[in-house]
Amino acid sequence: MKRLSLLALAAAALLPLAASAHKQWIIPSQAVVNGNDVWVTFDAAVSNQLFFPDHVPMRLDNVTATVPDGSKVELKNGSTGKYRSTFDVQLAQAGTYRIANVNAGLSVRWDTPESLAAKARAEAEGKPASGPGAPPETRGGFLRSATAEDLKTKVPANAQNLEVTQTVGRVETFVTNGAPDEGALAPTGQGIELVPVTHFNDLFAGEEASFRVLVDGQPAGGLEFEIVRGGTRYRNAQDEIMATTGADGLLRVTWPEPGLYWLETSVQDDRPSAAEATRRRLSYVATMEVLPQ
Repeated sequence: MKRLSLLALAAAALLPLAASAHKQWIIPSQAVVNGNDVWVTFDAAVSNQLFFPDHVPMRLDNVTATVPDGSKVELKNGSTGKYRSTFDVQLAQAGTYRIANVNAGLSVRWDTPESLAAKARAEAEGKPASGPGAPPETRGGFLRSATAEDLKTKVPANAQNLEVTQTVGRVETFVTNGAPDEGALAPTGQGIELVPVTHFNDLFAGEEASFRVLVDGQPAGGLEFEIVRGGTRYRNAQDEIMATTGADGLLRVTWPEPGLYWLETSVQDDRPSAAEATRRRLSYVATMEVLPQ
């Protein structure tokens, strides 16, 4: 893991986190449309292969559609199946829309006297005491997307080695009706965000695009992105592109060929805003369409 520099008033170390084997994504049926009464259908899932739903659907509870004037519009015809969710958005306004799933909460882990005893037995027997291959009884407790109230009511009184991590994750994509604009793309100042220097719906194969990466509203240098073109099911390698933001927070990418691309980064720091947490995990995912010249 590399130490990262964050250009902020109160600088703090950020550590990159290993990419998950499962990839979250939202993809549009069309990324650029033109008309007075146009609709776009979206698929949303967590999968092993891009962009084939083969694991679990993405829940739609926190998915929002921001329209060009900065307001929100209702998702239509939402449905969650076995492997993917789908929904429609009517693009009544001209301009660019941001479709985003933003999740924030607390991730809580702890040991119990029973799990600690099981870990000790596993170690004595030469077995894994944690992680893959460890006996189920070695696992303590875990809460995902917990609240401060959950800490009081769901964590047992005899919990040991309590770890509370604040999580902020964003998964998003962008569609444009007519000419691109940036009304829906204003940063919120929370977590990792991408601000277009090259517009998200103005990307072409063989050309360099650049985006400014922010953490809590400030340019973030040293963040490493993994970039993968879709259709991994039909090739033997992911052919990922690794790109790192400069000291000014700029991420520069030259797209090798047309297609739908997935971009991901994640970091961990010790600057949680939640009083209950001791550390923070930030993650960001976007899907973008790259067109032929």
